[in-house]
Amino acid sequence: MKYFSLKPLPLALVIVTGATHSIAADSASSNTSVATIAPADTKNTRLETVVVLGHQLNQIGKKLSAAEGTVGSADIENRPVLRTGEILEFVPGMIVTQHSGSGKANQYFLRGFNLDHGTDFNSSIDGMPINMRTHGHGQGYTDLNFIIPELIGSIDYRKGAYYAEVGDFSGAGAAAFKLKNRLDENLLAFTGGENNYGRLLGAGDVELTQGRLLLGAERQISDGPWTSLNEDVDKTAVNARYINPLTDGNFTLTFMGYDNSWNSPDQIPARAVEQGIIDEYGSLNTTNNGESSRYSLSSQWNNQLWKANAYAIHSDLQLIADFTYFLDDPVNGDQYKQEDERNIYGGALSRHWDSEWLGKPVANLIGSEFRYDDIGKVGLYKTKTRETISTVREDSVDEASGGIFAQSTISVTDKFSAHIGGRYDYFTVDVNSNINENSGDASQGKFSVKAGTTYLFSDQLEGFINAGQGFHSNDARGATLTVDPVSLEPADAVELIVPSKGAEIGVRVFDQQRFNISTSLWYLESESELIFIGDAGHNEASRASKRTGAEIASYFWFDSSWNLDVELAWTRARFSENIREEGKYVDGSVPFVASTGISYGGNRNGLQGSLRYRYFGARVLESFDRIKADSTSTVNLGLGYRWEKTTIELEIHNLLDSDEHDIDYYYASRLPGEPEEGVEDLHYHPAEPRTLRAKVEYHF
Repeated sequence: MKYFSLKPLPLALVIVTGATHSIAADSASSNTSVATIAPADTKNTRLETVVVLGHQLNQIGKKLSAAEGTVGSADIENRPVLRTGEILEFVPGMIVTQHSGSGKANQYFLRGFNLDHGTDFNSSIDGMPINMRTHGHGQGYTDLNFIIPELIGSIDYRKGAYYAEVGDFSGAGAAAFKLKNRLDENLLAFTGGENNYGRLLGAGDVELTQGRLLLGAERQISDGPWTSLNEDVDKTAVNARYINPLTDGNFTLTFMGYDNSWNSPDQIPARAVEQGIIDEYGSLNTTNNGESSRYSLSSQWNNQLWKANAYAIHSDLQLIADFTYFLDDPVNGDQYKQEDERNIYGGALSRHWDSEWLGKPVANLIGSEFRYDDIGKVGLYKTKTRETISTVREDSVDEASGGIFAQSTISVTDKFSAHIGGRYDYFTVDVNSNINENSGDASQGKFSVKAGTTYLFSDQLEGFINAGQGFHSNDARGATLTVDPVSLEPADAVELIVPSKGAEIGVRVFDQQRFNISTSLWYLESESELIFIGDAGHNEASRASKRTGAEIASYFWFDSSWNLDVELAWTRARFSENIREEGKYVDGSVPFVASTGISYGGNRNGLQGSLRYRYFGARVLESFDRIKADSTSTVNLGLGYRWEKTTIELEIHNLLDSDEHDIDYYYASRLPGEPEEGVEDLHYHPAEPRTLRAKVEYHF
């Protein structure tokens, strides 16, 4: 059993904000952060583009809960990140960390959940799912490395299971990425830094006879600070997006391509550092590595009433890792390889319309969605120095799901409204395993109810009460399991769907000139946290649990130049069964998270800067609260200056050069010469030391 905790990844922030104006959005979404101000006569007149921070958008009367929000493109530009996956840390209270090479999916934590690589948090981009189910490295695998951050238009986040249009992986919440349809300026940028870090980015759009074409490409290399091996990151990502009005709506067609390879500096045992075998940036197995690719073609069409999308995705992952060294195999070692190769097809259709009921206005939403995963290979193999020794298990899987949903919001009075929604999801899987006993099929359906009320105390203050049911799907291989693939002993299958339920009360207060504050008290109950453990090739059943918490997300703007944000999250996570025998504390849950930053730079040109601070409270590493990780904090700085067409920025990650860990685990491993049963020890992945990066941008 692995016990773990985590520490934050260092971040930096460079601020670029525009002045505040009354604006009309240049997007189908009302939540866009890039807008235009059109003069009375727009013929032969260049539109003035104004950048708006997402947290400065007035959401009063537009959201169902206080735990919803929008991150705008300017917010993303304001906080350049060390790794792409950290863009999810824009969700207040979310922690994004890494225990291995930077090319794989990050590990996520929110509301007392160890989301692993994405379980219980739904992620999508322009309606196309990011979560990978029945994946070789974990259920709900969410790898964001294929996204080019500069091309994100907005991120709409929702915490809790109160939204009918969100299905699988919805227990803790969801984030919907939206790509830009227009660039203010064409961009060419180069970033260089320590450890042979280099990143080249180009992006631009062009008006065609019919429609517009937006193109972007990124090339990135890095060796990392590791002493035993070069991480040797070699990443390429490209985007091509066609935008055109169609009939009475807007149509987009988007191609996204991504390819990456890297060596993996995995977590290390503390005793190996204490004994001088390696230093804290060393590795005990320098042959660990990974390769990943993702290619997709997606389309969207929407107008005021209808929204439709379709997508096709091809993804591959090969990951070689070694976390226990010689515990299981004292001769060949414990290195293993995970493989995943699949095609995904799907789409969704929804319709909004207004009606009346008993003379009261009602806003309605109804929709459906479909997804099919054609998984050609998902496998786990024993390896030595990257060479395959044996097959633990290898499967091909067909997994299909469909969902229908509906939601109605009735305005009972000018101030009070209520909503109720529901959805039905159905999953069917067919597993073909190299272990015949584990082949088979399974199916299951789930109906979920969502409901809530809102009350408008004033034009600036709104209150919310919400309750809902959510779920995450389990790995299809677990649903047909009869024999443990490692021990070959009989094993119990699990249900395809794991339900959850929760409730929340919250308040949002907004002042156009000064601040935006949201706060909430929430409750979340999970019937079981059963997940398929890709590292071992079998299921590990966690117990039923309950979580309660409080959150505050507050943003202040003193004038057009100065901005301050403060985000606080408290969580109490406890198991609700077998407490005496197995302990009551949920391993790895984070009890307190704080993030704050102050930024300067309201003018388009001139000085820009920001200072940020992150704090994570002490965390329990096992369910009896006998082993804990220390609390930790990180300070980060960003400085920049923009002329008319050129910007120079300096990012300093981990400004104080703190001796921090990205993540901590507590489990048994075995080094040469140690007892057969191994040694239980702290295993950790160190955060990068103080790291400097400089960026030059040219706008045209």
